[in-house]
Amino acid sequence: MIFPLINYSKIVKSNDDLKSDELQKRIHNVIIKTVKEREKTMGHENADSTDFLGQLLLSKNSIINSQEWQEQAREEVFQIFGKETHPRFEGLAKLKIIGIIINETLRLYPPGIAIIRKNEREVKLGNLIVPANIILNVPVLALHHDGDIWGGDAHLFKPERFSQGVSNATKNNPSAYMPFGFGPRNCVGSNFATNTAKVTLAMMLQHYRFSPSPNYVHFHVHITMLVPKNGVQVMLHALK
Repeated sequence: MIFPLINYSKIVKSNDDLKSDELQKRIHNVIIKTVKEREKTMGHENADSTDFLGQLLLSKNSIINSQEWQEQAREEVFQIFGKETHPRFEGLAKLKIIGIIINETLRLYPPGIAIIRKNEREVKLGNLIVPANIILNVPVLALHHDGDIWGGDAHLFKPERFSQGVSNATKNNPSAYMPFGFGPRNCVGSNFATNTAKVTLAMMLQHYRFSPSPNYVHFHVHITMLVPKNGVQVMLHALK
């Protein structure tokens, strides 16, 4: 009798797979804990924030000032996670609307406004010869607002520019968009930061509508990262 060969790797997980699952679970638990701690501070009428989430929620151009995008994002969250269930890790990749909202927010307000590098040897950049041991300053904020790359509306909050992906948005120029750096020195925490923002925003959308506080003053400063000088005041309205 001939027995068919069975690929046990598809049935029994390897040690690497088990460790990966455990790491994924731990990361998810950390994100949920962070979100719950954030909810405690956002349970009031006015909530202050000075980090990436604050940039995401309230700026001169943002989801909070665009009820249309806010409703689209909420509908997406309800479709994927429902109205009460905590967002699960496996569903985060399906949050396309929230994903492009985050991308556009990071374009307008990148955490790091510049990248500084020192080249070890002489290199040629286009028609420019750069001698060795030169300190190079890459103006990320300027690139993200360059009208030649993003169009005449580069100063506006338009998440739809990323609807076909980053490559299409940058006209196949990946170095035009680098909110967390670029290449092998890209920020190792970029995925964690983005997923944390996705979970937080998804949970807020499940329970609240947002509107800007009349006390908010749009004034950003660079203190290690680009942040709102006076914090971010957000009014939360419970969904009926």
